[in-house]
Amino acid sequence: MPRASKLIPTTEGFDGTLGLVFDPTAPDEVRATIAVRDGLCNPFGIVHGGAYSGIAESIATASTIYRVHRTGQGAIGMGNDTRLLRPISEGAIHAQARTIHTGRTTWLWDVDFHDDDGRLCATSRVTVALRTYRPPPEA
Repeated sequence: MPRASKLIPTTEGFDGTLGLVFDPTAPDEVRATIAVRDGLCNPFGIVHGGAYSGIAESIATASTIYRVHRTGQGAIGMGNDTRLLRPISEGAIHAQARTIHTGRTTWLWDVDFHDDDGRLCATSRVTVALRTYRPPPEA
C-alpha cells in the first residue's frame, strides 16, 4: 500500500490524525506503526481503547479498499470488536492485520497490537462491507 496514495490518502482525515504509517508485508497481511502521543492517551497516560478500535478499522478498511478498488468496489467498516490486554504509554503501537475471510460482500480481519518490546497489548476483529464504488460528482 503506497504511503502517498491518492486512492487512500493516509496523511489526511482520521488516518492522518492517528498518524498511521503503513508497511505492507504480504497480500493478506498489513502492518502499521503509530507513535504514542498525548492525543491518543487517556487521562492516565496510556493509549485510549478507542484509539485501538480506530486504528483497527482504519487499517482493515484501507487495506480492503486497496485490494478491491480495481473491481469497482469500495469498503466501509461494519463491525469492530476490540479487547485490551496490556497498556502502552510510550514508544509506538505496532499493528498487524491479516484477512480471515475475503468474501463477495464482506471481509473479516484480525488485528493484533504490540508494544516496542513485542508484547501483545490488544486485539481486534473487524468486519468490512464491500459496496459498489460511486465516485463523488464533479464540482
